[in-house]
Amino acid sequence: MAVKLKSDRILFLTTILLVGLSLIMVYSASAMLAQERYQQPYLFLTKQALWAVLGLAFLGVIMRIDYRTYREPVFLWSSLVIVLIGLVLVLFSPPVNSARRWFAMGGLGIQPSELAKLSAIFFIAALLERRMHRINEVRYSLTPIAVVVALLVTLILLEPDFGTSVTLVLIASAMVFAAGLNYRFISTAALTLLPLVAIIAVAEPYRRSRLLAFLNPWDDPLNTDFQIVQSLLAVGTGGISGRGLMNGVQKLFYLPYPHTDFIYAVISEELGLIGATLVLGCFCVIAWRGLRVAVTAPDKFGALLAIGLTTMVAAQAFVNISVVLGLVPTKGIPLPFVSAGGSSLLVNLIGMGVLLNVSQHGSPES
Repeated sequence: MAVKLKSDRILFLTTILLVGLSLIMVYSASAMLAQERYQQPYLFLTKQALWAVLGLAFLGVIMRIDYRTYREPVFLWSSLVIVLIGLVLVLFSPPVNSARRWFAMGGLGIQPSELAKLSAIFFIAALLERRMHRINEVRYSLTPIAVVVALLVTLILLEPDFGTSVTLVLIASAMVFAAGLNYRFISTAALTLLPLVAIIAVAEPYRRSRLLAFLNPWDDPLNTDFQIVQSLLAVGTGGISGRGLMNGVQKLFYLPYPHTDFIYAVISEELGLIGATLVLGCFCVIAWRGLRVAVTAPDKFGALLAIGLTTMVAAQAFVNISVVLGLVPTKGIPLPFVSAGGSSLLVNLIGMGVLLNVSQHGSPES
């Protein structure tokens, strides 16, 4: 029988550890860049610290709010409408690096696409809870989910943001599979969507160049292959114990975006295989404890929420680390809790707050 328990302490401490590491590594990776471009070496650290304080405050509040509040129709539809309005309005915002993903607020950027992931998780979990008894009747159980996810993905692709779109599809797929959908339906859907994904992947010139760089990263090391080559150099020169904190070389105007998408490369160079493995281990712990929360959740809604939130963090971490190591083509997906980026940090901490609340209501089994 479900009882009120304490929050999952291991999950909480692992999250705090990654946020603390973020403040250290964001400063290490960005200080010289911020000094050169803005004459403010603490610029990115200050922004990250502000978002960390805000995110941890939200986490502290949300972990005390009963997660079942989020399946109320008023909350579900209100959050979806707000997110959809945000995704439409952001398309008319000033472009940053040829993309329209952010609303500027007091020098800080807000990404509605990050909030879209949370809104989608709440909606999918609530709908699947009500319809999972007929999960294999696809038209009945999955049509609303497909419509909502397709609409969100389309708007996010228009920004354009291919990485977040892929993450959202992965989250929805994991939740539907966890609800009991026959794997044959998932396989059929994957094979059907594969040509579409391939077309989207090569539709834009920058995506084609990234794909070609992945297939042969040493073909043009000073141009299209520059990012992955510099990332691999950072990882390879770190050795077992690294060059030492603040002593990395590739972040000094060689490695693009060292404090955001490629911060794991900086960690690998400065903290070595030991530091990189510890960070990877933290994400494995989050995945383990998140799945444990799903197994011990008192109801299907809590279990599906836990699956969605765990996938949100674990999938992003897997893709980001894979990009840094040259295992998949380059995508603009941050490393959860660690990369500089306010919206990502805030949303992931909110997600952990919800997950920690689910853990309070689960079975006391280990």
